[in-house]
Amino acid sequence: MNRRVVAILLVAFIIAALFTIVVIRMMSRQATAARPPATTRLVAAKSNIKLGAILNADNLTTMEITSTPPKGAILDSEKSKAVGRGVLSDIYEGEPIIENRLAAAGSGGGLAATIPQGMRACAVRVDEVVNVSGFVTPGMRVDVLISGIPPGERNSTRGTESRTLLQNIQVLSAGTDYQKDSEGKAKTVQVVNLLVTPEQAELLSLASNQVKIQLVLRNPLDTKIAVVPGTATSSLFTGVNVAPSKMLSAKKAAPKYISVVVLNGSKTTTEKFSSPGGHQ
Repeated sequence: MNRRVVAILLVAFIIAALFTIVVIRMMSRQATAARPPATTRLVAAKSNIKLGAILNADNLTTMEITSTPPKGAILDSEKSKAVGRGVLSDIYEGEPIIENRLAAAGSGGGLAATIPQGMRACAVRVDEVVNVSGFVTPGMRVDVLISGIPPGERNSTRGTESRTLLQNIQVLSAGTDYQKDSEGKAKTVQVVNLLVTPEQAELLSLASNQVKIQLVLRNPLDTKIAVVPGTATSSLFTGVNVAPSKMLSAKKAAPKYISVVVLNGSKTTTEKFSSPGGHQ
């Protein structure tokens, strides 16, 4: 056969092979596009669920997603894992149920289920002004300030003193409680539950009965602990602030003594003897 004919046939074969590959790829892409994407069915909230609530079949539903499920999401096949567990933070309608948003199985619901091990929830009674006009809500961070006259300083010219007792404390809940007044009638009071250590709970308990408490709202991203010496009423008028801590920790005067130089040949030594009014 003629070499020229062989070359033409070879080129035609290569071109046909290339077109065949292109057509196969196009058909494969069309088939993939026509195929419905794989979905995953997750457990989701049927309605808004408040912190402390216990999940049941009535407030749960399912949803399908085509993307990768969120980490810790509970699958529809594992729905029983969510039923009966307490909610650690508000869950909104249509939101997937995530493991770390639920209390451990068997721990129940309510505020107690939201308290981490080793921590305590301490209730602090406040008013609307102290409660930062209602802006103290669960999840916020606050500083706790106390104001009062220290014991033994009733006649001090410094007046009322204020100090920062605790810093960067998480708010667990904020709402109202009912207490009885002097006449036995029920009255509503503002109550804020703070997440504290056992030692901090003791401080708050003591402060609640002895001095006035003020909550100071802070940026949740600001976790820096500031060094605050405290201040007194007298500082408001003099412009000079002497920290209460300095008033309580005055330095002791150095003991006076007598120094005696002893000459023994070429050797010189110094002896010191204490003396109430001596000089060096």
